[in-house]
Amino acid sequence: MKPSRAELSNLPRVIGAPITVAWNAKEDLLDLLATARTCPDREQVRDLVYRFYRPCADADLPELQRLATTVETWRPEILAFLHTGIANAGSEGTNRVIATIARDAYGFRNPGNQRLRTRCATTRRARGHLDAR
Repeated sequence: MKPSRAELSNLPRVIGAPITVAWNAKEDLLDLLATARTCPDREQVRDLVYRFYRPCADADLPELQRLATTVETWRPEILAFLHTGIANAGSEGTNRVIATIARDAYGFRNPGNQRLRTRCATTRRARGHLDAR
């Protein structure tokens, strides 16, 4: 269940204010990321980035400052994603599957078999179900 602005404003100020600031920053970041694949112009992206950074800098919340630092560190990659719509999610997912298979096979001593298990797990046919052939 998502909290509404009214529910957040009804909380005591000492609790509700930081939560509201963090929630608004999250919404600003989502607005920025929502421009992906829409060919945003530089001014639009600049305005949305500034709209995200401003509350993060003004708030005395270490979590928001850490989030802003992370976004700043990954800024070139984020801007490339916004302008091209291309991400590395596919390769990250494949790497996750390979790491899981390697963890499952820890202690086995047959590297050739390990390579075959990894190849089998990362093929398209194996993702949904295995064909017995």
